[in-house]
Amino acid sequence: MDSSPMQPQEEPNDDVDGGESSSYRLYEAYNELHGLAQELEAPFDSPAVVVVGHQTDGKSALVEALMGFQFNHVGGGTKTRRPITLHLKYDERREQPLCRLVGEDDGEDRSVVQTRSLEEIQAYIESENMRLERDPSQFSAKEIIIRIEYKYCPNLTIIDTPGLIAPAAGRKNRVLLGQARAVEALVRAKMQHKEFIILCLEDCCDWSNATTRRIVMQIDSELSRTVVVSTKLDTKIPQFARSSDVEVFLKPPACTLDGCILGDRPFFTSVPSGRVGNGRDTVYRSNDEFKQAVSLRELEDVALLEDKLGRTLSREERSRIGVSNLRLFLEELLQKRYMDNVPQIIPLLEKEFRSTSRKLQEINQEISDLDEVKLKEKGRTFHDSFLTKLSLLLKGTVVAPPDKFGETLEDERANGGTFIGTDGLQIPYKMMPNAGMRLYGGAQYHRAMAEFRLVVGGMKCPPITREEIVNACGVEDIHDGTNYSRTACVIAVAKARDTFEPFLHQLGVRLLHVLKRLLPIAVYLLQKDGEYLSGHQMFVRRIENAFHCFAESTERSCREKCMEDLLSTTRYVTWSLHNKNRAGLRQFLDSFSGTEQSTVNGNSVCSAGPHDTSVLPNHIKHENKVKADLTINYHNPGMDSNSSIHTTETKLVDLLDNTLWNRRLAPSSERIVYALVQQIFHGIKEYFLASTELKFNCFLLMPVVDKLPALLREDLESAFEDDLDNVFDITQLRHSLQQSKRNLEIELKRIQRLREKFKQIHDLLSSHHFQPTKAVPVQKPRC
Repeated sequence: MDSSPMQPQEEPNDDVDGGESSSYRLYEAYNELHGLAQELEAPFDSPAVVVVGHQTDGKSALVEALMGFQFNHVGGGTKTRRPITLHLKYDERREQPLCRLVGEDDGEDRSVVQTRSLEEIQAYIESENMRLERDPSQFSAKEIIIRIEYKYCPNLTIIDTPGLIAPAAGRKNRVLLGQARAVEALVRAKMQHKEFIILCLEDCCDWSNATTRRIVMQIDSELSRTVVVSTKLDTKIPQFARSSDVEVFLKPPACTLDGCILGDRPFFTSVPSGRVGNGRDTVYRSNDEFKQAVSLRELEDVALLEDKLGRTLSREERSRIGVSNLRLFLEELLQKRYMDNVPQIIPLLEKEFRSTSRKLQEINQEISDLDEVKLKEKGRTFHDSFLTKLSLLLKGTVVAPPDKFGETLEDERANGGTFIGTDGLQIPYKMMPNAGMRLYGGAQYHRAMAEFRLVVGGMKCPPITREEIVNACGVEDIHDGTNYSRTACVIAVAKARDTFEPFLHQLGVRLLHVLKRLLPIAVYLLQKDGEYLSGHQMFVRRIENAFHCFAESTERSCREKCMEDLLSTTRYVTWSLHNKNRAGLRQFLDSFSGTEQSTVNGNSVCSAGPHDTSVLPNHIKHENKVKADLTINYHNPGMDSNSSIHTTETKLVDLLDNTLWNRRLAPSSERIVYALVQQIFHGIKEYFLASTELKFNCFLLMPVVDKLPALLREDLESAFEDDLDNVFDITQLRHSLQQSKRNLEIELKRIQRLREKFKQIHDLLSSHHFQPTKAVPVQKPRC
């Protein structure tokens, strides 16, 4: 669509009486206020009518009938994909609609208006609908703002929203279901404005079917700012068989319409079908003919109702029938709200004026501070404040809201990884203290380390197979006997390395995630305390990148130190370390000897040392029992001392045969290996836990406190010496600040102009010189 030159706003002529001139200024001020509120997302907004309905409720057709001319595409399907705000003004001098499109180009000032023909407006709306139909989002919340002056227009601001969609459930309709959610979210956002009157359209014969009201009441539960309209009245009247049904339809009981709707009762409208134009498919040659048809349809509806009821409609009932009565009601309602809200608008404009003036002063100050000395000082100050916030987060604070920045253990596992052993299991949340609490900083670091201790501390030695024992025996370099001590060491260190190395990497990833989360929280604290460097994104990104690089390199270095410890612990077995002490090892061997003696005496076989027999395979337990039974039957309790010595020597030979010369794995040999592996694995685990926690505290946590400040300062000073423009991007920053200054100056002028307008209007209202505008004349058809 070609752009026309910007047209100046036309003010009313001097021949217009004072009341109409004042009304014109009032509506003009509110229209400009509405545009400013949409652009700035400011808290002040002008009263308006937001039209809500489903796709087949006749929403766009009703909007056109209220305006007095056709401008949009109507029919089945989605015809409106962006809200269309129509600032309508009655002007008896306008024989044809005068349309102005308000600043649609990206970055364009919303105070800029461009005059467009009705055909150009229609083409632009259609092109936007087609563009959004191809866009993944399908819909846009940004309003198309059009100002219209016409002899048939009421003095209203109407917001036409996309039609609600009610698709059937099912996988085949998942695209439509997604569109339905998007439209409903957009419409709900528009209804949130407290100053808006909601025009709720229902296309039903039974008021208990609240298709649109169901959504409206989620925002306006009492319907206190909602006008309910039943559309397509001409198609509903023939459906009623009895006059009593018509009576209930026109005057629904209070229990059916929940809440207290505006106007106390619904309105009923009909809009004749057919489009305006010169084509073969058009019905009306001009908007005057269309307006005449709307008025005629209203008279026919009244006649049909009176025929069904068998009586004449009362004046009150007639006031709810037809587009003209709905338009008059809305116009008077908005006019009253316009005048009532004037005293409230002025303080809001004053506040916005002060806020914008303060922002402009800050921008001017930033522009004047763009010299090397001041920028360096700002950088150093930000550096110190950033480090202070990091230290505060590690020590503990409640300034940052946990609901925004905290993580539960479930969130932490999802974002930072889990501690999973070789069995693929992880501990339940209920076993971890503070699992459901949203933590950050030092508290989150401590919880992660506690989970690491709990998981690794509860790890048991993986199962050992007989094949692993036999393969670990191998052949010595000087004899072919077996060395089950060496066998146990080989198995234990291999199992320990495979078990604990994954935990080392998992701990590094988890704690690095916790440390990296400190950055956005520190930025929030800086912004909250007014210490953040707004506009200096390049410098802030440099600090962020330096922190991330430091955290990653420190974690990697710490993990490598822990890995060296794990490798040394699983490379060479030192009995004083892996078995705690030699006394513990002797205790184990004594307990094993005791087990053998108890077998001779006929007692049940117990496990070697302090270890549970549950770690032994079932075949060993069975063989132990058989061996015990055979020993009990073979030995006589009354044997003499010579027999006892002979038995002891025999046992020693058997023990050597089982543990040194014979490679057929006997139960006693297997028990020795199992017990030794358990002992060594337990010793490695205890050492790994203590060493890893100590090193991560010393070489990951503490460097954030004592090494990071010096490294950041060194990097900062080095950058200051090399090229200051690459640190702060002064050229781009100056251009950005100048652009922000120009935008704020334009915004300030608009607010000042609006403030003066509303002050003048308030003075008129206070002096009782303001008269309500005369109702828009409704053209009646000739019967």
